Amino acid sequence: MTTEPAFTPPPNARAYPLRTARGTFAVVDHPVAPGVRPRGVALLLPGFTGSKEDFTLMHEPLAARGYRTIAVDGRGQHESDGPEHDELAYAQSELARDVLAQAAALGPLDDPLHLFGHSLGGQIARAAVLLDHTPFRSLTLMASGPAQISDSQQQRVKLLRDALGVMTMAETWEAIRAMGPPEEVGGPARGIGGEDLLRRRWLGTKPAQLLATGRQLSTEPDRVDELAALPLAFHVLSGASDDTWPVPVLDDMAVRLKARRTVIPGAEHSPNADQPLLTARAVADFWDSVTAA
Repeated sequence: MTTEPAFTPPPNARAYPLRTARGTFAVVDHPVAPGVRPRGVALLLPGFTGSKEDFTLMHEPLAARGYRTIAVDGRGQHESDGPEHDELAYAQSELARDVLAQAAALGPLDDPLHLFGHSLGGQIARAAVLLDHTPFRSLTLMASGPAQISDSQQQRVKLLRDALGVMTMAETWEAIRAMGPPEEVGGPARGIGGEDLLRRRWLGTKPAQLLATGRQLSTEPDRVDELAALPLAFHVLSGASDDTWPVPVLDDMAVRLKARRTVIPGAEHSPNADQPLLTARAVADFWDSVTAA
C-alpha cells in the first residue's frame, strides 16, 4: 500500500466542484502533460469507502500518455454532498444517472471519453452505460466483478452496516481502527493518505451512502450479458489476488465480455494504490487500442 502525507492534487491538477444537472460533485481534474498530444479523457469512479484521491498516483503517468483524467467523489462521498439518512438517494440507478450528468457537464469533448470504475465504482459505471452508453468509448472495470461480492466480504459489509446502525461515524471509525489492519471492502482506513486524512474522508462520507451501497454490493445481480450487448470496448483489470471478487471470477467475466484482461502483479484489490505505474500503463495501452480501432 502506498501512502502520501496529504490529499494534495498532483502538480498541474485542479480540484474544483463540477456543477451538473444533478448537483455538484468534487473532482480532481488533471490535464494532459505539456507537449503531449491529447488522446482522450477519462472519468474515474472510486470504490466503496473510497474517494477521488484513490487515483492520485495514476494521474501523472496517464497525463504523460496523453490522457486527461477526472476523478470524482460520488454523491455522499468525501467532499461531494448528499443526504445524511435518505438511502433512496443512493439507489444504484440514481448514482448511475449522476455519472451520466458528470459526463455531460464536461461539455463537448474533442477526444474520446472513457469510463473507469474501481470496485463499487465499476458496478455504478456498468449501471450508467446500461442506461446510456453513447457518451463513452470504453469501460474499464478494475477489481469489480459480475455480481455480488464474496461471502467473506459480505460479512464485513454486514458488520459495518450493523455498526452504523448503533454508532456515529466517528465511533465507527474508532471501532474499525481497533479491529486491526483494514481489509478490502469495508476498510476505510486503507488508502492513499495519512490516517488523519483518511479519517476526514470517512467522516465526510454520508452514512446513508455507505448503508445503501453496501447493500448493493451484497445483492448485485449478474448483468454481464446485458453489458456485453453494448457497442463498447471493455477492459477487466485486477490485482493478482482479490478476496472481494476472486480472480477466476474476473477471468470468466472478461471472457463473457470479450474484454481485454489485465492482471497486475504485486497488487490486490487496489492496483491503483499497490502498483499505480503498472496500472496506469495497462489502462493507457487499452485506451490507445480503442483509439486506434
